[in-house]
Amino acid sequence: MPPTGPVPARRPVGTVTRGTTHPNRLRRMDRWIARTHGPALRRCDGPPLAVDLGYGAAPWTAVELLLRLRRVRGDAEVAGLEIEPERVAVAKPYERPGLTFRHGGFEVPLPRAPLLIRAANVLRQYAEDEVPAAWERLCGRLAPGGLLVEGTCDEIGRRHVWVALGPEGPRTVTFAARLASLEQPSDLAERLPKALIHRNVPGEPVHAFLRDFDRAWATAAPYAPYGARQRWVRAVAALAARWPVADGPRRWRYGEVTVPWAALAPAGGPARG
Repeated sequence: MPPTGPVPARRPVGTVTRGTTHPNRLRRMDRWIARTHGPALRRCDGPPLAVDLGYGAAPWTAVELLLRLRRVRGDAEVAGLEIEPERVAVAKPYERPGLTFRHGGFEVPLPRAPLLIRAANVLRQYAEDEVPAAWERLCGRLAPGGLLVEGTCDEIGRRHVWVALGPEGPRTVTFAARLASLEQPSDLAERLPKALIHRNVPGEPVHAFLRDFDRAWATAAPYAPYGARQRWVRAVAALAARWPVADGPRRWRYGEVTVPWAALAPAGGPARG
């Protein structure tokens, strides 16, 4: 006879992360998402759904994501997903219309497909050779026109590097920093996402990119008296002569620089972490 009684819930896919989180930690990533993915959010039929995957021990980043997306689309919704049930219980009192917290992982157990999945400081704790499968699984849960943004930042969001992916795979890599505290662009190397952090060695594209960025930064030193922002903009303009830098000075002024994934993709494909 078939078993009777309630069917046990499936175990979420993934492992528990450290859960470190602080208010406003992901502001740079959120600002970039709102600008880059805003048109897709506005075009969506019905309320667009975003996922804050692995929001951590406190719900701040999910709350902030909702507020920031609603500046773009007033009916946007956010679901915070955590693999640790106790973290979900802590976040539940912060639920409000359009904001929910659920138990789940890379399987993204939601009744409808999200238009955005943000996974910050999650894959950092996995092995490099686990990243492609995680990316594929998450991209497979996106709604048509959806975007996965996966990356790493420091504890208070001063330095951040992320990869943007669509259903076809990785598209771009973005470096973002609080320029007043940046000594040189290669300081961002310690925040490279898992797919790239072990590739910052001679012979790898990301190493060459950061090397050239440091050289451009040094060349732009005469602009330092006008402020770190002016120096950054000049350095990125010089870098663009050798690398396919996206956007322009208007975005660079925010301490951002974005390049196609193909320009920095690991030589020879994924390696073990």
